[in-house]
Amino acid sequence: MATSLLSKSERAYIQASLQASPPLRADGRALLDFRTVLLETGVAPLANGSARLNIGKLPREGGGGTEVLAAVKLEVEDVQTGDGVDGGRVACSVTCFPSAYPQLSSNALDDLQHDLTVILQQTIQHPSLHPRNLTIIPNKKSWLLNLDVVILSDAGNVVDALFMASRAALWDTKVPRTRAVEYRTPDASKKPKKDAMDVDERTSGFETRDIARTAADFELPDYWDEGETLEGRERWPVCITLNLLPPIHILDATLAEEASIPLRLYLMFSFVPSQPPTLQSMKLSGPGELNIAQLKSSISDGEKYARELFNALETKLRDEDTRRTVKARDRFALLR
Repeated sequence: MATSLLSKSERAYIQASLQASPPLRADGRALLDFRTVLLETGVAPLANGSARLNIGKLPREGGGGTEVLAAVKLEVEDVQTGDGVDGGRVACSVTCFPSAYPQLSSNALDDLQHDLTVILQQTIQHPSLHPRNLTIIPNKKSWLLNLDVVILSDAGNVVDALFMASRAALWDTKVPRTRAVEYRTPDASKKPKKDAMDVDERTSGFETRDIARTAADFELPDYWDEGETLEGRERWPVCITLNLLPPIHILDATLAEEASIPLRLYLMFSFVPSQPPTLQSMKLSGPGELNIAQLKSSISDGEKYARELFNALETKLRDEDTRRTVKARDRFALLR
């Protein structure tokens, strides 16, 4: 990942401070403390689900921090003649604002976007996470779920922010309700003859009852609640990044700390109620290495940190659901 430019003496000073007793960080946090995390869902009105997240926003200046915007857009795909897959499919894309990485060339920025997209895509696309309500008409039409994430600024720990914003946007996503339709040509032999200009208003060529197997198309029924949530939305993973400086590790590293600690372990966990946690994916980044014992210990520690992060994010997402439902109910009441 992109890091700030530091001299060797600056890196050595930061490393010595982190390994001191007690350890020292520039912002006064403990080694395992996160900066302030701000999250809001429903920020993109034209998306099916969206979220904006900031880690480390400065309390007085009102800016700074790592800021990520995630949005989900559903598109209809044809399974038989197009690129659609029966059951639907998921596509992820990560874009980095050039202003977030002014030190990178255009080629380096493209490489960074590709690396982040691969990390997100390989994790989110796993079959165990696939929602089962992306089917519109079996073997004919399905939804393509586009998850687009934009990194507006990077003040460190961008991968954790990437997954938190993505999980919030997927949690917020509503799948439009659909109803299968079929056009049936009226049987002229069973109808009385009429003048050429007469129209039988009682008969319609569209049929919507019991035609799941023979349906040719679909329609969106009238609704006001935006549809239904993605099936299994509680399974979407979170990422915890362990910045490894043996014998210690730190969480939520700033850019200066990331530049001083080149070895990072990314762990993506899913936590489903009444089931053991699942390690969806992991990636080791940097020139260092870990032996088996160190890797097992790091995964065990990461699971504990990821569960704490997951529980805090889950509480915030449910609060966001309540906040938006109340606001919508209040607006509806004013219109009556």
